[in-house]
Amino acid sequence: MREFVLVYTGGSMPETEEEGAKVMAAWGAWMGSLGDALVSGGNPFTPQAKTINNDGSVAEGAVGTPATGYSIVKADSLDSAVELAKGCPHWQHGGQISVYETFQM
Repeated sequence: MREFVLVYTGGSMPETEEEGAKVMAAWGAWMGSLGDALVSGGNPFTPQAKTINNDGSVAEGAVGTPATGYSIVKADSLDSAVELAKGCPHWQHGGQISVYETFQM
């Protein structure tokens, strides 16, 4: 099994406590459905970011579309990892998910 990082972008925050509870329940159900494939549920990111350029200078903000969180899963292939990601509730709130395969160094 190989490891894949699911990088979340976009999406919206719940507007009420009730909606927040539903969102958390959906995330919990999805993560529970992954079983042993879930390596790390990850965490959301704050909007604060800095970019370090190749000349050592530092700029405010992220490169490209800011990431909003991540999770790590195990799967046999990139396509299998994508199938796992399709069940993620991040889609329900206008978000997108990029799936990256990692490799050991």
